[in-house]
Amino acid sequence: MQSDEIDQLIGFWFSDRVKPLHFNSTAAFDEEIRDRYFALWQRAEKGGLEHWKASKEGCIALVILLDQFPLNMFRGRAEAFATEAQSRDVAGHAIEAGFDKQMPAEWRAFLYLPYMHSESLSDQERSVVLFESAGLKANLKWSKHHRELIRRFGRFPHRNEILGRESTADEIGYLQSDQSFTG
Repeated sequence: MQSDEIDQLIGFWFSDRVKPLHFNSTAAFDEEIRDRYFALWQRAEKGGLEHWKASKEGCIALVILLDQFPLNMFRGRAEAFATEAQSRDVAGHAIEAGFDKQMPAEWRAFLYLPYMHSESLSDQERSVVLFESAGLKANLKWSKHHRELIRRFGRFPHRNEILGRESTADEIGYLQSDQSFTG
């Protein structure tokens, strides 16, 4: 049985109003997500929504909740990355179940994003393969870019300050360059 929470979350995230904000957020939008979804995110973080993994709709809703929403709710804070590993687990389950092949392209792009957000090179390689095999060319460009950052630095330099990590001289040079990605 499909959850109203799942349907509402998917309807919200893929609405015409919200789509332009996916990668161009505002402080007001971040606050809206925090107000609407913080309690639900907490349930997911504690494993209280594992039953959502039984359907493709539940999987995409859970990935958005665990991977995308924390970036908004906790922008500029370490908590923004707190549930990334959980989101990859859900994405992996969905892919193994074949749910990704049943999803519209815009859903599939978000299902694969947890691999692009990982600081693991093997996850980055998987990201490139997934986006390439799905024909998601715009995402593929960014997936390759993220993979190259991980190949070069072993991590995302733009996360260092937030995560309390010391940057290397090479990372500092990159962050001060025109090529810097601030994610």
